[in-house]
Amino acid sequence: MMKIGCAWLYAITKYGYPPSIEDTFNAIRDMAKLGFKYIEIEGLAYDNLKEVIERRKEIKELADSLGLKFMNFCPIIHDIVSVDPSKSEKALKYFEKACELAVYLGSDMIQLDSFTPPLEFVGEVPYKEAISFGLQIRVKIPPEFSWKKFWDNLVNNFRKAAKIAADHGLKLLMEPRVGETVSNTDAMLRLIDAVGMDNFGAVLDTGHLHAQKEILPLSALKLGDKLFYVHVSDNDGRDNYHLGLGKGTIDWEGLFLVLKRMGFNGFIAIDVGGSGFKGDIDAEVLQSKRFLEDLMRRLDIPVE
Repeated sequence: MMKIGCAWLYAITKYGYPPSIEDTFNAIRDMAKLGFKYIEIEGLAYDNLKEVIERRKEIKELADSLGLKFMNFCPIIHDIVSVDPSKSEKALKYFEKACELAVYLGSDMIQLDSFTPPLEFVGEVPYKEAISFGLQIRVKIPPEFSWKKFWDNLVNNFRKAAKIAADHGLKLLMEPRVGETVSNTDAMLRLIDAVGMDNFGAVLDTGHLHAQKEILPLSALKLGDKLFYVHVSDNDGRDNYHLGLGKGTIDWEGLFLVLKRMGFNGFIAIDVGGSGFKGDIDAEVLQSKRFLEDLMRRLDIPVE
């Protein structure tokens, strides 16, 4: 049975990036008011992550009192991809703390991103200061940059992270995102194969992969049993906006028929909003939730 939840982009859109700890509490209450039972939470970089860890008891007690369950924890640790051993070792230590928090919160999934290689960005940098979509990205490649060295380091660090996650009984997820090192399904599969850990798999994010011109039902089939989690938002297939469901050109019926065929029984998170979102984010998320529930009812897909 698939389960519908709310992604943390809702909290970011409503309260800023990252939300203060008090607004984190507000966002959790808001998600309960919207009728969700399953939610995400994030910890951005070291300072915000430390604060979330320090306030974990209050966060857990609030969620429990509202009947909420954490389906996924996303620590945003940029140095996990660093080729500087001192930085990546620190990142892995914080990742272990994040795994401990995920277990404490009752999640069985933890998510990392592949971020960007150490390139010189001219102008906008993807996701540096806000969750922004549809950016024009320009770079200069430093003469000392080696793709092979960067890739080998990425594989090594994610293998270490996957082992840490496995030691805590967690699945480690990665979401291919436009503008990052792993930006499409095939790159994700290449990394999964290279890391070689059973608990390492993918988030299929419809907003990003549709903007990569992927055929989403095929993306799901490619990932197969390495598809651990789904983020849903809509767009026109050109820019990676995260619009409400039904407001773009995604083939929702095709995707969910394939998920049904695959026997996918994981979480589907409403992942709508982002920097520059205009309108009522509560109404947009609620409309998307109803769209998804109606779709799954029509396709005779059991949903919780």
